[in-house]
Amino acid sequence: MNQQIDALRALLTSPQKVVITMHRDPDADAMGSSLGWALYLEAKGHSVNVISPTDIAPNLMWMPTAGRVLTYEGNKSKPKVCRELIQDATLVCCLDFSALSRLKELGRWVNEAQGAKLLVDHHIEPETFADIMVWDTEAAATAQLIYKIVSEIDGPDFFDVPMAECLYAGIMTDTGSFRHGNTTPEVHLAVADLMRTGFEVNKVHRMIFDNSPLLRMKLVGHVLSEKLHVLPEYRTAYMTLTATELEKYKSGAGDTDGIVNYGLQVEDVVMSVLFIERKGEVKISFRSFGEFSVRDLANAHFNGGGHRNASGGRTTMSLDDTVEQFLKFLPFYKSQLLSVEK
Repeated sequence: MNQQIDALRALLTSPQKVVITMHRDPDADAMGSSLGWALYLEAKGHSVNVISPTDIAPNLMWMPTAGRVLTYEGNKSKPKVCRELIQDATLVCCLDFSALSRLKELGRWVNEAQGAKLLVDHHIEPETFADIMVWDTEAAATAQLIYKIVSEIDGPDFFDVPMAECLYAGIMTDTGSFRHGNTTPEVHLAVADLMRTGFEVNKVHRMIFDNSPLLRMKLVGHVLSEKLHVLPEYRTAYMTLTATELEKYKSGAGDTDGIVNYGLQVEDVVMSVLFIERKGEVKISFRSFGEFSVRDLANAHFNGGGHRNASGGRTTMSLDDTVEQFLKFLPFYKSQLLSVEK
């Protein structure tokens, strides 16, 4: 990794026209790492634009400079602007994803970009489209890797409050508020350096977790009271949301984030799954405890990927057929699920 950071350091010695992009449906790590990196590059004199493939959840729009992020989908004038920025960029930074398919239609333009490409990510099996890869599956978050890059190049004293807020948000959420097994000593040391800037830690928590619209809270209540199914024989919980239900609660970007985690709060449950019917596809979120790899399950059956205990997948089947397929495969994982310590 140090050689890759050295190559990046050399590239950044001259002014660059930079585009930073993140995966579709960006979470706090995607947004936090992207905005933190953008603030750093601008402080170093580079010209920077940040592009998201899809809409951004409202509870992430508090982040410093979030309002400047261009969204590729949903605005007729924006795709052309985004394409031109990518074509004109001398450096395209790809943060928090390992495959160009995670950019949806935007992936084509990143792939065809003539500028140098940088990948910063912590997911397994990255595609080899980038010229420089700062990649580490042991990192808890992409924001942690951005912290490492900045610290290596300019030292930990370079961070200011806006940069620290963004990076802390990414690290904090991808560790489950420092509850998950990826919370290493290195994570706490990185956070300690960021906290020395003096930003309000509780503010970041409040803005992400205590900032939901009323209808979103009612949606969560509906899922937990009506749509939560527990299969004790497999130590598994699953939930479903139809397009009609999403419309009823006026669900927007980010409104379903985190719902899948509630399944793991059920006694003896070690895997939780959420199926969401949206835009001609079914999006699936997987969470697990311990050694059971939902990444392997998602990859084998649902064109998915991610981390061992947090993964996702998608199908073009109906919601009912997707759930039926999941239930059909579940017995093959029974012995693994029963052996997990909770």
